Amino acid sequence: MSSALEQPEPATGSEVPRQPGPRQSGPLRVEPLAALEWSSAIAVTGRVTRARNPAEARKAWVHTADEDQVLALYLASKAADPQTEAPWWLEPLATGALEGREDAFAVEDRIAKLLFARSGWVYTPWGENGYWEYLPSEKWAPNPTTLLCTNRHEHWIDVLPAHEDSAEPPEPIAVHGTLALRADLGWIEKL
Repeated sequence: MSSALEQPEPATGSEVPRQPGPRQSGPLRVEPLAALEWSSAIAVTGRVTRARNPAEARKAWVHTADEDQVLALYLASKAADPQTEAPWWLEPLATGALEGREDAFAVEDRIAKLLFARSGWVYTPWGENGYWEYLPSEKWAPNPTTLLCTNRHEHWIDVLPAHEDSAEPPEPIAVHGTLALRADLGWIEKL
């Protein structure tokens, strides 16, 4: 004899049966917590808004935890959401294009050393990556010339020329490494 109070069979996989009640139909899907864990992993503690360079902004778990753990959590989060926001260096690390996180930090630090030696460049610790702005270009365009690290190409550095708000954002210009950046800074500052 069957009773309405019998418990349903346990669900398999990621489906959990809904309890009977008003406006409930079908199974409830339980989403993985990788995205939540990832958002905590990239969250920065402390006052990075005052960071003057990328090294001072490296305060999140992804910057200090065991590299294998960081990579495993990134890949799990990316499997759940291919649009996962992450520092620029994580995808090249995952694909083997960078040997380690320290190689990415070295790129950022060489850029910082080069730009600190020139006037007009200011580091903005925004989001997962931060970027450099050339403030003299802000005099004629509300969006100043911006230099940022990227995983878009193997040289890891892009420049966005200054532009008006009403204009279509310009295509990023690939800079072929820090030596090319040093050689091209005069030209970049005129963009």
